Amino acid sequence: MEPNIEEVAGRIRALREDLDITMQEMADATGRSVAEYAAQESGKQDLSFTFLYKCAERLGVDVIELLTGENPHLSGYSLTRAADGLSIKRRAGFEYLHKAPHFKNKLAEPFLVTAPYLPEEQDKPIHLSYHVGQELDYIISGKMRFAYEDHVEELEAGDLLMYDSGRGHGMIATGGEPCVFLAVVMKPHGETII
Repeated sequence: MEPNIEEVAGRIRALREDLDITMQEMADATGRSVAEYAAQESGKQDLSFTFLYKCAERLGVDVIELLTGENPHLSGYSLTRAADGLSIKRRAGFEYLHKAPHFKNKLAEPFLVTAPYLPEEQDKPIHLSYHVGQELDYIISGKMRFAYEDHVEELEAGDLLMYDSGRGHGMIATGGEPCVFLAVVMKPHGETII
């Protein structure tokens, strides 16, 4: 199952309007200009997970509600089989498979991520993202170049990163093949990700 960008954007707009939140407030919450925010809320521009996460936080809902229109409902445990999960496309071909979309009041968001190998990225600076909390990335297969502010690390299968995701971080696949890794995004101080 993969969310439709226009439907997701429509849910964001409807919630914002229902809660009487201005575009300026949402732009501030997502770290964008009003014009950039408006382009994403219109559904005409791709929605990154970081953008969706920040929207959900400001709107007081679970990010899964924005993606699917449904509230997560499982509270004891959630089992997601190997090939299952909620598919989320992110930047430049990155594929995110949310592995616990139906579990409510999550302390963390688990994703199986496939980063494509793109030859044109190999000699360019790595795009950096920022989102509050911490992230744990465990490399399952392939190789990754990880940038953290002005540090660069080369990783391979079995390596694990944990970092403050509120600081600039980014990654690309290296070695001529995709890199598959488990990414667990955590909110600070054990607060529930709503």
